[in-house]
Amino acid sequence: MKKYKKYKKRSKLPNRVKLVVFAIILVAIFGTILVRNIYNAGLGPVSKSQTTQLFIVEPGSTVRQISSKLEKDKLIKSAWAMELYIHSKDLNDKLQAGTYAFSPSQGTASIVKTMTRGDISTKLVVILPGRRIDQIRADLINQGFSPASVDDALKPSKYSGLAILAFKPSSVNSLEGLLWPESFQKDSTTTPEMIIRQSLQMMGRQITPEVQASFASQGLTVYQGLTLASIITQEVSKASDQTQVSQVFLSRLKTDMALGSDVTAVYGSVAAGYAPSLTYDSPYNTHYHKGLPPTPISNVTASALYAASHPTSTGWLFFVTGDDGTTYFSTNLKDHQAYVDKYCHKLCGR
Repeated sequence: MKKYKKYKKRSKLPNRVKLVVFAIILVAIFGTILVRNIYNAGLGPVSKSQTTQLFIVEPGSTVRQISSKLEKDKLIKSAWAMELYIHSKDLNDKLQAGTYAFSPSQGTASIVKTMTRGDISTKLVVILPGRRIDQIRADLINQGFSPASVDDALKPSKYSGLAILAFKPSSVNSLEGLLWPESFQKDSTTTPEMIIRQSLQMMGRQITPEVQASFASQGLTVYQGLTLASIITQEVSKASDQTQVSQVFLSRLKTDMALGSDVTAVYGSVAAGYAPSLTYDSPYNTHYHKGLPPTPISNVTASALYAASHPTSTGWLFFVTGDDGTTYFSTNLKDHQAYVDKYCHKLCGR
């Protein structure tokens, strides 16, 4: 029998399908070109401005956090373009923490190169923790700024748009307690206003929703919480003691007891232009006046801010720090006085 080869009949795509496929290919090609052009444009400089702006990369910051902040500060055009650039160059783990001086004219590639090389300025301006606003003023002047420029930079009205200022009562015309302690890079273009703005922005980032909720649960506003944190900063330095001191003060507030804090009394006398005194009667003397003082008495430390928003659960109502640096807690005045008599002589003026 004669065998015949079987041939499969070739199917032909309808013209309409061919057109659709062709259109999809064209869209893909043009879409790729468009995305590439947008990406390249996003890497370009924001402007021709040579004005230098300080930018802080905090330890532990992610590429997304850094990129978003650079875009927000108008130092780059596109955060997503910078992220894609960093990923494409395998530089995710190469960005170094520090304070940099960037300008809008640099462009993303230049900014990334600066951060991967860690090209930070070596000259620092330092705002120390636990400093009163008058001490911070003196420190800035000692670090090379003119008194007039520092006084102008310390006016709260210059920073009304910053988040941290929203927590300050309108009746208070001071930045006392609102400046976050940190080291800042300084070059020939740096002004004290730039330093103060950076410090206020950093403080604003510390007041997270969690911190706000913690203060609220204690019946405190954010400003009152910062005031408490400033008192804790001045009273004790050990973190474990600070959380207990926080509970002492909060317990006293809730039971309508005077805080009885020596550091607030001293602040009041010094602020009024007198020598440090525990007996000078000012609104800050919590031996005489119940409740928190009107404002913070210094800037705060991270541990004191944490303590103010995370007090321990104790029954202490008294504490004294002895000459040996140990803090002794008690629940009643009799035990407290015994600790004072036994451990606190020089520090208690005995």
